[in-house]
Amino acid sequence: MVKLLLVEDDANLSYIVQTALEDLIGGYQVFTATNGAEGLKQWEAHKPDIIVSDIDMPVMNGFDMVRRIRETDKTTPILFGSALTSPRDVKEGYKLGVNNYVKKPFAPDELDAHVHAILQMTENNPRSHDETECYRLGRFTFDAPHATLRDDSTGKVQTLSVREAQVLQILAANKNETVRREVILSRYWGTEDKDYFASRSLDVFVNKLRKLLEDEPQVTIKTVRGVGLMLQVEG
Repeated sequence: MVKLLLVEDDANLSYIVQTALEDLIGGYQVFTATNGAEGLKQWEAHKPDIIVSDIDMPVMNGFDMVRRIRETDKTTPILFGSALTSPRDVKEGYKLGVNNYVKKPFAPDELDAHVHAILQMTENNPRSHDETECYRLGRFTFDAPHATLRDDSTGKVQTLSVREAQVLQILAANKNETVRREVILSRYWGTEDKDYFASRSLDVFVNKLRKLLEDEPQVTIKTVRGVGLMLQVEG
């Protein structure tokens, strides 16, 4: 049974989604909150498998709630269900660590499909049996099984999100070779390059990885225009 936290200030929509999900075969245990502040309390109390949240809410909006959660929890999947799907909103959400968007209005069955797709992707994370390698990236060591990036010169360890580690792992496993965008999107987003939200999500995570590696001149994530991405490692 999937433990799902639904953060939604529309009481009617929240009731419809909760009852529909709980009636599905296989079932959900749904916890609800009406704003981001309540959502934080429910997240701390129940440790859900996945969070589905609105963005525009009173007291605390979805962006602020996700920002607070991601300070300590990098791995719980978060899905924004919202009518706010402008490029600016999408970019902001992915920067904060949201896994995906679903545009309102949506049917419970549609939400169920999104939830299971995200959960399946996070199960195929860097801790899985075929992604248990460590990679030397200049002065950094990327530990895929534990999703960490260690600066060997200082000993500082940066914990990556599941999606950051997934993207870096596939690039590191094919370093100095071009990995096609559609291969990455198909493997981790279950979609293709023509999907706007997924493509923007990939760009956001690549930019975050570039910032983590920017002080190491021997390591560069290059965009091969019209083709894909390359992790170039010198030496």
